[in-house]
Parts: sequence; C-alpha cells; structure tokens
Amino acid sequence: MPPLPPVSAADVDAAADVVAKVVDRTALQPDARLSDRTGAQVWLKREDLQVVRSYKLRGAFHMIARLGDGERDRPIVAASAGNHAQGVAYAARSLGMHARIYLPRTTPKQKRDRIASLGGDAVEVIVGGETYDAASASASDDAARTGALVVPAFDHPDVIAGQGTVAREIVEQLGEAPDVVVVPVGGGGLIAGMTAWLADRHPRTRVVGVEPAGAASMAAAFEHGGPVELTEVDAFVDGAAVRRVGDHPYAVLHAHRMPQLVQVDAGLVSEEMLDLFEVDGVIAEPAGALAASALRLDGLVGDGERVAVVLSGGNHDVSRYAEVIERALVSRGVKHYWLVEFPQEPGALRRFLDEVLGPDDDITLFEYVKRHNRERGPALVGIELGSPADLVGLIERLERSPVHARKLSPDDPAFQFLV
Repeated sequence: MPPLPPVSAADVDAAADVVAKVVDRTALQPDARLSDRTGAQVWLKREDLQVVRSYKLRGAFHMIARLGDGERDRPIVAASAGNHAQGVAYAARSLGMHARIYLPRTTPKQKRDRIASLGGDAVEVIVGGETYDAASASASDDAARTGALVVPAFDHPDVIAGQGTVAREIVEQLGEAPDVVVVPVGGGGLIAGMTAWLADRHPRTRVVGVEPAGAASMAAAFEHGGPVELTEVDAFVDGAAVRRVGDHPYAVLHAHRMPQLVQVDAGLVSEEMLDLFEVDGVIAEPAGALAASALRLDGLVGDGERVAVVLSGGNHDVSRYAEVIERALVSRGVKHYWLVEFPQEPGALRRFLDEVLGPDDDITLFEYVKRHNRERGPALVGIELGSPADLVGLIERLERSPVHARKLSPDDPAFQFLV
C-alpha cells in the first residue's frame, strides 16, 4: 500500500476553523476580461486583498497556532524574500510569540519596512546574504544553535493544510464546485493543500498548476520521480522562483493525482500584470498574476466552464513596473531590437528614419558610437511598432536599405541587458 498523504481534506477543514481567527475571507470576483478572452466563466480569488497581501498568512498562522504549550515557549525563525515573512510576522504578533526573520540583502526596503510594521516588537528582521538560499541557511543555523522552531514557507503539513483553505472558500463562495481551478506553483504548498481538499470533496474539479517557465521545479519533480534541485532559476517571478519543491507538497500531489502542469514565460506574466492593472484595476506581483497569465494559453479552459483563478499576491515593488512594461511589449510583438550597421556618411540616419521606419514606428533606444577609421558604424536600435503586424513591412524595408541589420531574439544572451 502506498504511504498515506501527509495532508487530508479533513486537515484542511480543521485548518479553516483555526485560520478564520485572522485570515480575511477574500473576495471571489467575476472577471469579464478573462471570461471574454477564454469563453469560460472566470472568477478571481483575490488573495492579494489579505491583510498581508497574499495567501501566505493562512499556512504560517495555522502552523504557529497549532504549536503545543512547550513549543510556544520557543522563538520561531523563518527565511523569506517577501510574502512568507509577512505572514510569519503577522502570525507571531497575533499569537504573542517572538520571531526572527532572515531576509536576503536583495529584499527591497519597502518589503523590509512592511515586515517590521506587521510584526512590531514581536519580530526581529535580520538581513544578510545575497540570496534566499543564504537567508534560509542562516535561519537553519539559528534554529540549530538556539533551539528555535523553523516555520517553512511550504514544506510542512500544517502549512499546506492552512493554504488549502483557499479551495474550500472558493466552493463556499461560488455555491458549487468549479470545473477548473488555476493555481500558481512555487514550492507547492498552495496547490498541494487545494488538491488534497478538492480530490476528496469535489473530485471532478480539474486542478491546473501554473509554473514560471524559468523555474518549473514541480514539473521537474514529477519527471524525476521526486523533488530535484534546478540548476538554473529565472528570478523574475520571484514569489514562485523555487529551486526545489517541498517533499510534503510533492507527496500530497503524488498520492492524490498528478495535477495538470503548464508553464508560462515572463513575457506572458508581464502582459497579464499590465492588463490586471490597466483593465481590472488590480495591482498584482509577478507570482500573483502567474495563474491568470495561463489563461492566455490556447485551450487551457473550455467554453462555458466555471473557472476559479487564484490571484495569489499583491506585494509588488512599483520600481519594477518599467521592467514589466518592457517585457510585456516584447511579448506582445510590438517592441524589437536590432544591431544596425550604418554607413559612415552624412545623411545615413536621416535616410533610415525616412525610408525604413513606418508612420507608427517609434525609436525608443539608440546607442551609437562613431568610428572614423571604419566604413560602417554599429548602433543598437530599439523600435516600438504601432501594431505587431507592422513587423513584416519594417523587415522588408530594412532589407532594401543600405544598412546591415541583425534582429536580436529574446533568446539571444545579449537580450538580458535590454529587459
């Protein structure tokens, strides 16, 4: 007989009574934009509206609240770059415990201040190391040295059960089980908890897990028969950029059923972030928009299906919007870059502007170094088109012009310096 999953639907039901003390029952809102795009009936589960602006409070509070009397006397430690830290800080303060939270130096000051504000005197924020892994190692060293209790972000049954309460709320608010739930996947705690509850209570509901294309650690776990560490991780979707999924989340998903897993690239996530902001008036962080961005993939959901999408967080650093806009424009096919060699002669640039650019094209970047001892001078040129369809005409005019041009692909190593 295979081992029992470490989390059951009953565990999630019990967790719901515990987390109700501090967790907001976030809105389940119909979304006309995504419904029109897909032909489905789409609702957004707005976990960005939690007091800590993400679902992470559910798991952190549930685990800490279940500690026994002897364990309550111990301090707790956690490592995070954002959302989990805020959940732990709020939970520790609510339960009258002391927490030490380790953050990498790359954590923005806005998030550090938010963690300190939520935790108050109950939390000590310790910044050190350049990466989350370094912060996690510091938290583990602290626990080994002092006897403090580590509160993991996703790899613990109590954390998973707490996060799984999102599924129960969706069904209660909708009045029936949806046909599909679409869930972001990082370390796997949220999708494991939701799957544990739905597999038992509403087994006909299809669960779709959405991973960043540059950090598909759950897909790698199922491919290799267990959690493995990715050699490279794209950190753009920082809230879900996890090198290795948790042992407990993997065990839950393996025991119940392997969920449908899809991956979306940073460009689609950026497009969805902008649409959420500009059309729906929702500020989502990259991981928060991850699940909704999968609805931009063809055929993921069917006409008329009832679809609940978890918008998992809204702790977005506004300084990142410039990068988000750039990635979105590239993904939409209206922003392109070329390496152009201009003839070193008067009027070359003027002819390029008059004869190559279309009426709705705009130069957004022009880096040029004139070298008098060469016949041609190189330039890096960024062009924003009026429409993706204008690219064909632009390429044809470039080929007829006297300049030599090479279009940079988003896969080109040089492209990382542009977005």
